[in-house]
Amino acid sequence: MSLGLTAASLLCSAALTGGQTFVSPFSPASQVAAFFHGNPDAVRLTSLFQFGSAVPLGIFAATVYARQLRLGVRVPGPAIGFFGGIAASVFLMLSASVAWVLSRPEITTDLTLTHALSFLAFITGGVAYVVGLGLLVAGIAVPALILRFVPRWLAWTGLIIAALSELSFLSMVIEPLQVLLPVGRFGGLIWLVAVGFLLPRNRAAANRQDARAGS
Repeated sequence: MSLGLTAASLLCSAALTGGQTFVSPFSPASQVAAFFHGNPDAVRLTSLFQFGSAVPLGIFAATVYARQLRLGVRVPGPAIGFFGGIAASVFLMLSASVAWVLSRPEITTDLTLTHALSFLAFITGGVAYVVGLGLLVAGIAVPALILRFVPRWLAWTGLIIAALSELSFLSMVIEPLQVLLPVGRFGGLIWLVAVGFLLPRNRAAANRQDARAGS
């Protein structure tokens, strides 16, 4: 559901802005303010879907954490993943809330304030969210690889996505590395959808799956 709401936010934004891409906070202050002032409905609706997508992400993190405990995982991985998932959910809510504030016309008349809030929305919904999501992916992928809960290629894919997500924090000082943010955001969500279907629900199912893999 989180992936679906994220996709909906992008589609609605594109439809209501006539295909414009969301303005980068690194653009000139006047250009940032002009975008938010000229597209309040698109920004408001995008923030709505973004906020909504954070809720099922947090629920998923809690659900997978409980499932891993039922599977007998007794390493730090599940707790790390749970922390990452909750952090990603909270930061995404914060970013959506800031974006909603930016949809208010009375705010966007102040260029400096608008520019500052756009940076806050970016850092919370970009770097902070993706780093948290990477921890959630890693917390699932590592035990799944060691205990063979999912196909090895899927577990390794998760580890690669998690590593790129964690490296995205370097984009705070190395701007070209911002390319890692969409990789972590969309790659991570797609991976979580796949692993959500394949991760065993209990130890008996895991044993049957391990027996098939060994045969």
